Amino acid sequence: MSVTNRKKTAEKVQLIENGDTNLSNERSNIKGDEWNIAVLLFLYALQGIPLGLAGAVPMLLQNRGITYTQQAEFSFVNWPFSVKLLWAPVVDALFLPKFGRRKTWLVPIQYLLGVMMILMSLNITEWLGSEDRAPNMALLTISFIFLNFLAATQDIAVDGWALTMLKRCNVGHASTCNTVGQTAGFFLGYVLFLALESPYFCNKYLRYEPEETGLVTLSSFLLFWGWVFIVTTTLIAFLKHEKNDAVDSDESKGVKDIVNAYQQLYTIVKLPAVRTLALVLFTAKIGFCASDAVSGLKLVEAGVPREDLALLAVPLVPVQIIMPVILAKHTTGPQPLSLWLRAFPLRLLVGPIAAALVAVTPTLLGDSGPSYFYLFILMCLYVFHQTCLYCMFVAVMAFFAKVSDPTVGGTYMTLLNTVSNLGTNWPNTLALWAVDRLTYRTCTAENLKDNTCSTELETEVCKSNGGACDERIDGFYIETAVCLVVGFLWLQWGRRTIQRLQRLPPSAWQIGRRG
Repeated sequence: MSVTNRKKTAEKVQLIENGDTNLSNERSNIKGDEWNIAVLLFLYALQGIPLGLAGAVPMLLQNRGITYTQQAEFSFVNWPFSVKLLWAPVVDALFLPKFGRRKTWLVPIQYLLGVMMILMSLNITEWLGSEDRAPNMALLTISFIFLNFLAATQDIAVDGWALTMLKRCNVGHASTCNTVGQTAGFFLGYVLFLALESPYFCNKYLRYEPEETGLVTLSSFLLFWGWVFIVTTTLIAFLKHEKNDAVDSDESKGVKDIVNAYQQLYTIVKLPAVRTLALVLFTAKIGFCASDAVSGLKLVEAGVPREDLALLAVPLVPVQIIMPVILAKHTTGPQPLSLWLRAFPLRLLVGPIAAALVAVTPTLLGDSGPSYFYLFILMCLYVFHQTCLYCMFVAVMAFFAKVSDPTVGGTYMTLLNTVSNLGTNWPNTLALWAVDRLTYRTCTAENLKDNTCSTELETEVCKSNGGACDERIDGFYIETAVCLVVGFLWLQWGRRTIQRLQRLPPSAWQIGRRG
């Protein structure tokens, strides 16, 4: 999820740079913009709440008897942010001038977010299921897809408003507001929620007398933030006004209307270099999908408290901010993807290492829960994974900035980010779906040795005959091995293709000036 946010931030920086080449000549001075920066930080933080909750729900569901196929279905909630380019031109072009270009969308969307969260709070406990009742995955998935669709639309409006809300010399701070605000919102919706919802965490760190429940539930958390959305949106609607000046026409440079915007996208897609790059981006992360999508859930299944996994992200926040700056010197040359290629095989190794850790986790945990030694090992693996991930992220964003045609503003960068995000989402969804298909089970009932428990019917027949479905081979390990092999095979093709793309002249990436 956080990778998507970082890509969005870099995309906005490129939009700012392309939108006004004179900005770099003005010295930033936030005096007079303090209130505007605070508003942007808060709006981006609100946007991070549903994103964090969408990441927390799979953790809540993991030990409630759902299958990995159902986890795959729920993973579609992450897709709206990856495809928001499809409706972004509509949000940018249609508005009520008297109310405000961005407020036309921001105010009703945030009201809908608030109302949706309040309505979900009334039913979410039932949808999550219990020990004797299965979760309602259809309603959970549909509701969170709609919630993230609204958040993605809010993001489009806030991105545009940021460029006019701040003084021209301070527009560069928009990306900082996005990074800090959305990281804070995701932290609240994911890390803080999982910690406060957990009886284990609350009893260990926050209470004198242990209780069976945490301090909050998903229902109460949704209800609280639903009202926060409604109250703050009302304040913004009445107290915060949009600037109505010539900036709007500059911001929309090259995009006259909705049709024009989609024509620009089509023109970019027709470039042979872009189509080849899109193929690379769409397939590159197949080798990582088992470790990225499944390993965390497997650790929870093996007994690692989900709040401990969530808290691993806390000490790495400063590192995540500093690392792109450190890596920048390796990506400013003519071939920024060289760093991406060096990090690729190292990131592939995360898969088998994570699988090995999952295999030994039940033994290491025992009955006492994770020790500090185990958490140290887990942290080392997480740091290694995040380092590889950031090397690849910074490199690919540098390449996007290098090849994007400045004559089409941020549209080029947005398109490349969309393809890259989709290249993350579809392998992760496939990885979750495939775990159950690759897992081999047998029924322990004497008269049902041929029953493999591969369907719900076979599972019921096994249980009705006094047997149980005994897992012989976990599909996660098969999937990890397949991903490792596919990843290294892909690298043989990908390395040559990427090196060829980096040697192409600038004209190969420009609209109407191919050569």
